[in-house]
Amino acid sequence: MHSWHEECAIFGTWGDPEASRMTYLGLYAQQHRGQESSGIVSLHEGAQIVHKGMGLVGDVFHESDLQRLVGTAAIGHNRYSTTGGSLQDNIQPLSAELLNGPVAIGHNGNFVNAQAVRDELKKKGSIFQGTNDTECLLHLLAHNRSDDMIKCLQEALPQLVGAYSLVILTKDKLIAIRDPFGFRPLVLGQRPIGDGSFSWVVASETCAFDLIGAKFVREVEPGEIVSIDNKGAHSARILGKPQRLAKCVFEHVYFARPDSQVFGLSVYESRKRMGEILAIENPVPADMVVPVPDSGVPAAIGYSRQSGLPFELGIIRNHYIGRTFIQPSQSIRSFGVKIKLNPQSEVIRGKRVVVVDDSLVRGTTSQKIIRLIRAAGAKEVHFRIASPPTTGPCYYGVDTPRKSQLIAAQHSIEEIREFIDADTLSYLSVEGMMKAVHGSEKEFCAACFDGNYPTPINEENI
Repeated sequence: MHSWHEECAIFGTWGDPEASRMTYLGLYAQQHRGQESSGIVSLHEGAQIVHKGMGLVGDVFHESDLQRLVGTAAIGHNRYSTTGGSLQDNIQPLSAELLNGPVAIGHNGNFVNAQAVRDELKKKGSIFQGTNDTECLLHLLAHNRSDDMIKCLQEALPQLVGAYSLVILTKDKLIAIRDPFGFRPLVLGQRPIGDGSFSWVVASETCAFDLIGAKFVREVEPGEIVSIDNKGAHSARILGKPQRLAKCVFEHVYFARPDSQVFGLSVYESRKRMGEILAIENPVPADMVVPVPDSGVPAAIGYSRQSGLPFELGIIRNHYIGRTFIQPSQSIRSFGVKIKLNPQSEVIRGKRVVVVDDSLVRGTTSQKIIRLIRAAGAKEVHFRIASPPTTGPCYYGVDTPRKSQLIAAQHSIEEIREFIDADTLSYLSVEGMMKAVHGSEKEFCAACFDGNYPTPINEENI
């Protein structure tokens, strides 16, 4: 693993005559959050219709599938496995027939005590179909005899520790939930459907609303349960003591689409501010600023603007190379990163280049990029990272390398500089990153940078 892998995307809609199509588009807009599998569950006359499969949204769903997913309510999920692995049984939304009717669940996040909860449920007779942590919630709901789903959730969720933004579809309502820490984003909106009426929509990111013409209403608050039925939207709270806030700062560093609003902030603007602060903290005499496409572009714009150095697209990315690229021989495999990224020698030859990227994980890709830039004739290469050194894995719904695979957890900045072959290497400080998102470590989780995990972590139980 050379980089961070995204988490999951969730989407839901209630009261829309084109519910499954809107859900399809909502998932399509959030494809960046998960590319392993996709699924939609629609609700029609109290019964659920399911379609899901491995692959990208456009590969899993066809016109005939959307025509079969009838109903005016639906939820959807894009998955990148963080807990449970790549199995057909782990594709979400998970659905089951419970005492109080059909229930489907889509989950972005990770329950850090999932294994312990699973073991207890098995002792009580639960039979698990898959290996993902979300199934624990389904079984906790199944064990509750109440016919009030909100009450069931209020009793079940305090037993689960960690990150969860959830969409749940029952026989008569759509439910959106965000954990008390507020780890993962979750937003509420409305889509006009004619005659002055509207449908309700919920998504991981606001970019999904932009595609379907929905209006952003507000965030689902940390610890809030929003239930939507034919009478409107209703708010309840997860039971238990209030937690400290721990919004994932990496949503702004890398995960979210730059055209989204996350935690009340423009992702694009926060990334530019990271670049600006990076330039203030780590200036260097140079001739130009070059982003690593596409992840480093906003930060490089900010670095350029603050430093006064010209911004140049010195590296061009081939956007048509995807996960299915076939490497037919060992000799072609040696091309490595050149398949995706090509430096422009006419732009960088003889120049002192500041290369900006959003993060540095293992360092191997950065090393290859710098060697390509040197081979293209750069006089100097100064590497600037628009986030602090990554020293720990994430346990809250992000598929990250182990600590032993994170170069900053094992080596000093000088040792990393030597390894990637840069003339200089500098990172954004934790304080600078927090300043860029107008926050502090009291409201954001930055555990992958500072090691301060908001919950107890037992790696054996994850």
